[in-house]
Amino acid sequence: QVQLVESGGGLVRPGGSLRLSCEASGIVFNIVTMWWYCQAPGKQRELVAHISSGGTTNYADSVKGRFTISRDNAKNTVYLQMNSLKPEDTAVYYCNTKWWSSDYWGQGTQVTVSS
Repeated sequence: QVQLVESGGGLVRPGGSLRLSCEASGIVFNIVTMWWYCQAPGKQRELVAHISSGGTTNYADSVKGRFTISRDNAKNTVYLQMNSLKPEDTAVYYCNTKWWSSDYWGQGTQVTVSS
């Protein structure tokens, strides 16, 4: 049974930082690509960043230079370091992976950027 469990969200002021974590189970973590998505109220879910099994990373233009995705294969965990946060980063953040042609999502973690 595949499970993805996010943590680390919260309320932060503009310019602040948060680190999100997503721990995976039920998969061979070190061979999968991991994605982070976000969904703001009233908007579609959109891609934030992803990291391949080999460590290659890609980012949405809106977060380049501010967010960093990384992974720790020994802990089956992917991270999203979020710096210089803006109010427009407010959203529920989800991690995602694909395993045996199926899509798996975590439950999401709320990030709110507000003064």
